[in-house]
Amino acid sequence: MKKKTFYIESLGCKVNQYESDGIAAQLEAQGFSRAGQGRTADICIVNTCAVTARAGMQSRQETRKLIREHPDATVIVTGCHAQTDPEQFKKISGVNLIVCHQDKNLIPAYLARKAPEKDLFEFRKPEYGKKACFVGFDQPVYGTMTRAYLKIQDGCNQFCTYCIIPYARGASVSMPFEQVMAHISGLNGQGFKEIILTGIHTGLYGLDLKPETSLTQLVKTLDDKKTVDQIRISSIEPNEITDDLINMARPGHILCDHFHIPLQAGDDGVLSRMKRPYSVEQFSEVIHKIHEILPHAGIGLDLIMGFPGETDKAFENTYKLVAALPVSYLHVFPYSPRKGTPAWHFTPKVPSNTAKKRAALMRELGEQKRSDFIKSNQGRILKGLIQNQGDRQTGMLKAVTTNYLTVFIKNEKDTHGNPDSLKGQIVNLKYDQCSNGNCLVGRIVS
Repeated sequence: MKKKTFYIESLGCKVNQYESDGIAAQLEAQGFSRAGQGRTADICIVNTCAVTARAGMQSRQETRKLIREHPDATVIVTGCHAQTDPEQFKKISGVNLIVCHQDKNLIPAYLARKAPEKDLFEFRKPEYGKKACFVGFDQPVYGTMTRAYLKIQDGCNQFCTYCIIPYARGASVSMPFEQVMAHISGLNGQGFKEIILTGIHTGLYGLDLKPETSLTQLVKTLDDKKTVDQIRISSIEPNEITDDLINMARPGHILCDHFHIPLQAGDDGVLSRMKRPYSVEQFSEVIHKIHEILPHAGIGLDLIMGFPGETDKAFENTYKLVAALPVSYLHVFPYSPRKGTPAWHFTPKVPSNTAKKRAALMRELGEQKRSDFIKSNQGRILKGLIQNQGDRQTGMLKAVTTNYLTVFIKNEKDTHGNPDSLKGQIVNLKYDQCSNGNCLVGRIVS
């Protein structure tokens, strides 16, 4: 009997990618197989994103595209956009099932029993308070990347005025501590050298558990036990970066010297309207503390341009702040109004073209920051993980350093002349050559 085939499209964040990989692994364990390139699938799953209006639009476009390309497939949509706006997907002819966030991990078991029909799952709103619980996978999720993701936390209690995600995923909940340790041990046993701890609000990890714990305590335990070679935190709020966490990114410790930190705005008035829990001064102090202890750490910022009420002066404050901070790269987005959030009603609105111009200026600053960071690391010995996927055009190996630089490595082989055996390994490297828009070319050093 021919195996049923499936295809999963994952949009948005690392948490979505982790969840899609987990669903795929469970489907394969149930006897399904992935649809090959250019082949139609029996089942198509779209794991949607709602973080911006554009992400929602892309989720709907991808759903329609899969319905066209796989006309006989059972089409299932899930994820944040499907959770916050299921009516949009009910309008799309060919969607068979809309699965709420809390049930997405049940999709494989359900498909193994029988083909789904409309409305068989009870679509529910996210849970808050004591009813909220962590939804994950029993077994470690390996995925297809060199570095493994592990979702240790889900949901958010912050309710920033611009953000739809708490309405999609509910309250902050954590994977039980012992389960985290077991998953990391399992990933290490499969040969993963680096694990990326991820979540919707990762810094809240452990505060809902009994007994209560914290992200810092989790990393400290991993550091003490050396369960895996490297840990990276996908994103963390500035007010959740402890001194202990920074110190565990020093040489000889387990945490990568890389912090991705949402700033969003560098003006106290805008931060207040966004309901961000820190001031410009507090944010600046955290960045300078990281830089003082770890002068070559990679520090990335998220920024939103054109939030309602952002005046020219407020933008200037943000620009000046970022220009003065020792950061290494920026992720910049024009503000995207999300219906259902408080900011949807905020005035005065910033014209779209103004927001785009400010974003463009900030991205130019980001390129300069990246260039300066690259120059500051040139000639230094860095620790990097060789990726399984090299550069297709040149055939060079590709490494990601602990401080989040990508370095291409030319003509390197192991002692037996085999370049492939270096993939997935942590090496010391240097780069001396920087060309083609900050493309780094280096070499392995002893």
